[in-house]
Amino acid sequence: MKCAIGIDVGGTKIEAALVDEKGQIHERMLIETDVPHGYAAVKKQIISLVETLINNHKGAPPVGVGIGVAGQIDKGKGLVKYAPNLNWENAPIKSDLQNKLQLPVIVLNDVRAITWGEWLYGAGKNCDHLVCIFIGTGIGGGIVSNGKMLEGASNTAGEIGHMTVDMHGPACHCGNRGCLEALAGSWALARDAAEAIQKDPESGSLILEQAGGEIQNIKAKHVIEAYHKNDERARQLVNRVADALGAGLAGLTNILNPERIIVGGGVPEHLPGLLSMVEKRVHERALKAAIESLAIVPAQLHGDSGVIGAASLVIHEI
Repeated sequence: MKCAIGIDVGGTKIEAALVDEKGQIHERMLIETDVPHGYAAVKKQIISLVETLINNHKGAPPVGVGIGVAGQIDKGKGLVKYAPNLNWENAPIKSDLQNKLQLPVIVLNDVRAITWGEWLYGAGKNCDHLVCIFIGTGIGGGIVSNGKMLEGASNTAGEIGHMTVDMHGPACHCGNRGCLEALAGSWALARDAAEAIQKDPESGSLILEQAGGEIQNIKAKHVIEAYHKNDERARQLVNRVADALGAGLAGLTNILNPERIIVGGGVPEHLPGLLSMVEKRVHERALKAAIESLAIVPAQLHGDSGVIGAASLVIHEI
């Protein structure tokens, strides 16, 4: 059975796994990303993980390595043009790894790797028209249309988090205003909570308590914890997230007419009721013809989707 190595490189952790052609993981490894020591140190970590997985594997050698990175990728060169969480600019990860490992290497955006995983083996299986959106600190996505993964003219298709949903909305890290990420990403939820509590401390007392009494320590998880305790301020903040996601996904539904929208990431996984809230808003806003065959479903592969998708792409393309 063919197998490949999938790697998910994030700002806090690197996950590597040996994956077969049925999308099954045979062995996995997880380490902290050595971001402070730069590209060379992280490259060394990746090489070590791959070599360990190869040495431990008793079957046929892997056909190649797939790497998902949270950043902008030059597909032809396998160059990571910019990865803010890693502090990488123009990192030649494909050529460096191929030269060292003597294996084919494919580099792609991390959420596109996740989309491949969900499409081939998860919630998007046997579906030719889908949108995959992952909501964590930021928001990323992938789009499959007519059985093809959309890449765009310069390989940036799927930047769902940076679609404008509020022309006069809050500033986003990308430099724009009113991006979906700036309204519904976990950093935005934490920001909105802190601003609301500064204006009215009493209404956010439970959120503040979860954060140890320090406004500057408020994170999305504290809002979510308060929401699960039926806190009114937390409910208002989560509703705002649902409103933004509903508006954004309604627009995508009208434009792309997907059969499935797959929703995953830390925010919806810790807010199980969010999916139904968003679905209700999409059905209120989107064109009736566009939602006739639409299903909004949770991601199935959870934390494994990135490594499975990266490895599976290698198996399918090599």
